[in-house]
Amino acid sequence: MESLLNQLSSMTVVVADTGDLEAIKKFHPRDATTNPSLILAAAQIPAYQSLIDEALTTSREMLGANASKTDVVKEALDELCVVFGKEILKLIPGRVSTEVDARLSFDTEATIAKARKIIAKYNQDGISNDRVLIKIASTWEGIKAAEVLEKENIHCNLTLLFNFYQAVACAEAGVTLISPFVGRILDWYKSATGRDSYPANEDPGVVSVTKIFNYFKSNGYKTEVMGASFRNIEEITELAGCDLLTISPKLLQQLNETYLDLPIKLNEQKPIFIEEKIHLDKTSFELMMAGDKMATEKLDDGISGFSKAIDKLENQLNERLELIEGGVALTL
Repeated sequence: MESLLNQLSSMTVVVADTGDLEAIKKFHPRDATTNPSLILAAAQIPAYQSLIDEALTTSREMLGANASKTDVVKEALDELCVVFGKEILKLIPGRVSTEVDARLSFDTEATIAKARKIIAKYNQDGISNDRVLIKIASTWEGIKAAEVLEKENIHCNLTLLFNFYQAVACAEAGVTLISPFVGRILDWYKSATGRDSYPANEDPGVVSVTKIFNYFKSNGYKTEVMGASFRNIEEITELAGCDLLTISPKLLQQLNETYLDLPIKLNEQKPIFIEEKIHLDKTSFELMMAGDKMATEKLDDGISGFSKAIDKLENQLNERLELIEGGVALTL
C-alpha cells in the first residue's frame, strides 16, 4: 500500500504551504504558497540571510544612494517576497503564490498597483505570468481588484476565505484560484461551541470547502478550489479529490508516514449537484458577510495577523540594512 501522501497526490494537486526551501526540496510539490507569516518565519533561518541581503542591496541599487532607509526597506519587502518566490520556482514545476501587502486589503486600486509591481519583478527575471499567483485577501475590494487583474492575464489566489459567499463572489469575478481556510474555520467553531473536536466529515471547515467545490463544479465555474490552513490529516483526507490542497511540512510528513486506504471524497466529474446559482453585488456581499460572524471575525483576524507579520518583517529588514550600511536603526 502507498502512503497517504502518494495516494493523495494521484487525485489532488499537493501544494507546499511554506517558505522553507528545504521542505519544498523534500516533498516535491507541484506548487507552493507563501504568506507574510511564512516569509517572516523563513527569514529567521540563518541559511536564508543571503536572500534578505539580496533583497536589500537590490532595493538600494534600484532607489539610489539618496533614498531613505525607510523607502529602501519598503521596496525590499516586495523584493524579498519575489526573491523567495524565484527560489521556490527553481524547485517546483508549477506555480508560486506571492501575497500582496495585507495592509492594502480594503483598497482596490492600491492592491492592483501592488500586484502589477510584483508580477513585473517576476517578468524582469524571465518568469511568465502563468507561474505566479498573486495572493489577495477575499474582501470585496480585493475580489474587485482580482477581477481587473485577471483581465490583464495576472492570475490571482484569493486567500483568507471563510465562507460560501466569498467563494461565489470570487468565481463570478473569474479569479484563477481560491484558498478556503479549513483549520481556522474549525478553530472558531471549537471556541464558539466549547467542543474539543469534530469528526472529519462534520468538521465545519471541511463542510464549507465541500459545498464550495460542489457548487463550482455543478455550475461550471473554472475557479480552482485549494483547501488551506489544516489542523490535522483527517481534514485533508476528507477533502481528497479537491482541485488542490496546500499543506504544511509537518502534515506532509504525517501523510508520508501513514499507510491507509484513501478513497476519493470530492469528484469533479460527479459532484454533488447544487442547483442554486447566486449572484452578488457589493450590497448583497456585505449583507451576507455581516450575517456570518465567523467569517467576519476570521477575515479581520487574518488581515490583522498578516499585517503584523509584515510590520515585524519590515523591522527585521531595517535592522539588517543598518548592519549593512551602518547608522542608527529606525523604528517602523
